[in-house]
Amino acid sequence: MLLLASGRSYRDICRELGCSPAYVARWKARFQKHRLAGLDSRYAGREAWVVTAEMEARVLALTQKPPADGSTHWSSRKLARKLGISHVTVAKIWARAGIKPHRIQRYMASDDPDFEKKAADIIGLYLNPSKHAAVFCLDEKSHIQALDRLDPVLPLSPGRLERHGFEYYRHGTLSLYAALDTLSGEVVGKTVSRHTSDELVAFLRELIAGQPRGRQIHVILDNLSVHKSSLVQRFLEATPRLKLHFTPTYSSWLNQVEIWFAKIERDVIARGVFTSTTDLSRKIMRYIRRYNRNARPIRWSYSDTTRRIRPASDSSVTSH
Repeated sequence: MLLLASGRSYRDICRELGCSPAYVARWKARFQKHRLAGLDSRYAGREAWVVTAEMEARVLALTQKPPADGSTHWSSRKLARKLGISHVTVAKIWARAGIKPHRIQRYMASDDPDFEKKAADIIGLYLNPSKHAAVFCLDEKSHIQALDRLDPVLPLSPGRLERHGFEYYRHGTLSLYAALDTLSGEVVGKTVSRHTSDELVAFLRELIAGQPRGRQIHVILDNLSVHKSSLVQRFLEATPRLKLHFTPTYSSWLNQVEIWFAKIERDVIARGVFTSTTDLSRKIMRYIRRYNRNARPIRWSYSDTTRRIRPASDSSVTSH
């Protein structure tokens, strides 16, 4: 009240006393209504709760152990009841430590004994590609369902999400071959009814036909048995300017086209309505053509060049 009487602003008072404008306004209103009697405490209050280092360590230690009731993880309220403290305190300790017990992150570990060699080969193509060669990331997205909704889609409107009927009809499936040009970011795509060695070789022929004569072509792909069939091997022998680079086992994250597959899944497939496999193919190819108009390459870089991907120390499995 003395600071207000001296003409100080709410902002200055809050900065000096470490309180909020609402706090200042509340006591000002009490003083104006009851004068000095309004400044008496309405309740005894309590000492401010201070989280000690011991309490914080106890919360973090218990958080990393499963609850005794058989659940998989702690909630802030469950842990607070266990320790007899506020759930807000638990939440603040978790936030400071960067702990989120309600979330998990999945990973894949490669058991390929040549993991480092293969990974270095592929990353080298991304970071230091040849100036006179083309590099493509190739894969197939198989069993894409042509789902048609039996009920009409209710469009997005203010305060209401787009709504799809629960029931649907399957018109069949298609597979999508896609090759991402790492230099330009453009995608070469082709839909097929089945992903076989014959279809793969036909797609590779189309890919080569789109490149200047004599240009070396590097294709990054996974270890699917179709990619290593005798038909593919004979095609490689007859096409010396084409070289395949296989990712290590369980390492699809090294293939950049997987990033693009996630994009087309979000943009077209997941919420799409398709009246037939022909309609599905038409919409996929239309998306690819539009995408290529403003395509951008995916930029790979190391945030810490002192770190390397190494085999796990306790087994033959290579982690990443």
